[in-house]
Amino acid sequence: MNILVIGGGLLGRRVAEMLDAAGHDVAVIDESEDNIAQLGADFGGVTSVGFPMDLKNLRSAGIESCDAVAVTTSDDNLNITVGQIAKNYFQVPKVVARISDPYRENIFESFGLQTVCPTNMAGEKLISALTSPIQSQQVTFDTTTVALEVRPVEKKFFGREAAEALLRPGDGLFGVIKAEGQFVLKTPDREILLSPGDSIVSSRKID
Repeated sequence: MNILVIGGGLLGRRVAEMLDAAGHDVAVIDESEDNIAQLGADFGGVTSVGFPMDLKNLRSAGIESCDAVAVTTSDDNLNITVGQIAKNYFQVPKVVARISDPYRENIFESFGLQTVCPTNMAGEKLISALTSPIQSQQVTFDTTTVALEVRPVEKKFFGREAAEALLRPGDGLFGVIKAEGQFVLKTPDREILLSPGDSIVSSRKID
């Protein structure tokens, strides 16, 4: 894929380096030369210095030929604006925007942008590490690797079926760890109702 990463901070650099290592064609744009200079020595993508709300800068960075754009700056307002420009003006097929404030995530999604909230993700991992008897891990079956993530059930899902608590697109329900420690594997004919103290075990295929 041809992917443009907008924002060369810690997150943007990490995303760009991982995409580059996976064989994608990657470009990074940031208004700070210092951020660009901190990309790893093995990074083989294209870099550009410029303010990402400037259409000329985005064109120079190659946005018109992109299959996807990741907007990763630390400014939520900038991310939503640039994300809309990428999606609606340049017609990029897939736009994913970082949002730091979890309470504004619905605003981003109302504009049709797919979002990733590092605050929510870090919070879920911390809570799971503190309260869950089982740690999140990756399991490999032949050539397929699946990430299993454990997180406590929120109060709003008590009494509801476990699959309803899967909040991220692409997650599958692997099972539920009941409050007393029993693991219940999800099967097509088994309904698992959630209770206080339960933890969801979700699965996600890693390409």
